Amino acid sequence: MSLNRRHFLKTAAATVAATTLPRWYLEELAIPTARAADDQPAIALIGCGGMGRGDAKNASRFGRVVAVCDVDDKQIGEAKKLWPDAEAYKDFRKVMDRKDIQAVVCGTVDHWHTLVSLAALRSKKDVYCEKPLTLTIDEGQRLVKAVKETGQLLQTGSQQRSDKTFRLACELVRNGRIGKLKHVSVWLPSGRREGPFKTATPPAGFDWNLWLGPTPEVEYVPERTHVTFRYWWEYSGGTMTDWGAHHNDIALWGIGAERSGPVSVAAKPQIEMIPGGFSAFSEYAVEYTYANGVTHSCHSTPANAWNGAVLDAKGQQHGVKFEGSDGWIWVTRGKIEASDPEFLTTPLPSNAVRLAESNDHMGNFFDSIKSRKPPICEAEIGHRSATVCHLGVISLRLGRKLQWNPQAERFVGDDEANRWLTRELRKPWSYDAV
Repeated sequence: MSLNRRHFLKTAAATVAATTLPRWYLEELAIPTARAADDQPAIALIGCGGMGRGDAKNASRFGRVVAVCDVDDKQIGEAKKLWPDAEAYKDFRKVMDRKDIQAVVCGTVDHWHTLVSLAALRSKKDVYCEKPLTLTIDEGQRLVKAVKETGQLLQTGSQQRSDKTFRLACELVRNGRIGKLKHVSVWLPSGRREGPFKTATPPAGFDWNLWLGPTPEVEYVPERTHVTFRYWWEYSGGTMTDWGAHHNDIALWGIGAERSGPVSVAAKPQIEMIPGGFSAFSEYAVEYTYANGVTHSCHSTPANAWNGAVLDAKGQQHGVKFEGSDGWIWVTRGKIEASDPEFLTTPLPSNAVRLAESNDHMGNFFDSIKSRKPPICEAEIGHRSATVCHLGVISLRLGRKLQWNPQAERFVGDDEANRWLTRELRKPWSYDAV
């Protein structure tokens, strides 16, 4: 995608790249608090794939993993290698019966996030749930309500909220360092465009029916599961919700709309998908408008960054660029740049707006468990960030511009679009009875 697109400033000064953060900012960073050896909550891991195991290993710095749960015996086996004394389960509902467990790490596929989190909250367990927090906007509303009703805590796994580089970028933007904010550009990795795929027999030890859970019953296709589940509308939203839950979250933070959202969305797929293959659009362009006039574009990069690389095949980085009346700031993982070096090197004044600080996302969750104060990416934040992504997905699938009321959380005068806010669960699954 051309860096000379119309939103970029034509008079930008020479770019300054910061591989290390400014000294004034580093001196302000808080030192993480150590936890006593006898202050170790019992943790259950639900969803033992690579992401779930990674999250649980991270959590084990602060607690004891006493239960692991997955519908796939192979994944349970991998988890047991790490925590041989943990009790193994295949049905997460049995984990909820254990009164000794204080925290649940939900590392499942996306379509299970809400039901698992609801069950944990209602059984008086705090939750660390992977992003995107939900599969639909209605699910996010349910989780926000459940947190309020139960008094439990939920941390969304959008860990860029606990990254000092992203926080610096957002603080500078919120304090007018680039002048009046005009536009935010977000680039995400493109998805995968493959297929058609053949049906097969589920592997021994893999409960396909339980994996599907509340989603429509279909024949087993290996590409629907594990890593590639995210490229199917039934289970996720493609990279729009996968990486979008990270970078669009930062866009909201910088705009100051992390508890509201845009008022309109218009999206177009850039390429059609292959019949019988992955269904979530792999390449797309989305445009948002906010009530204060700020615009926000979200585009996929044109190549194979789905493999987790920061650069795609053409060298295009994904990340966030804030553009204002006086210049711009670009930020991605491990890197921040600005059109003027002084944007980064000049300290913020003592009366500057300062954002919530966390330098350890999992540590912030366990500090919240102890203090009972909301974590940095609580349910409302995770819900609003997921909502921005879901709005893009709905506009992509309907193929037209939509007007959104972020206070009512409804589309304006559009019954068809409002039907996409929720999903029908396959029986016997229910949000109320889980």
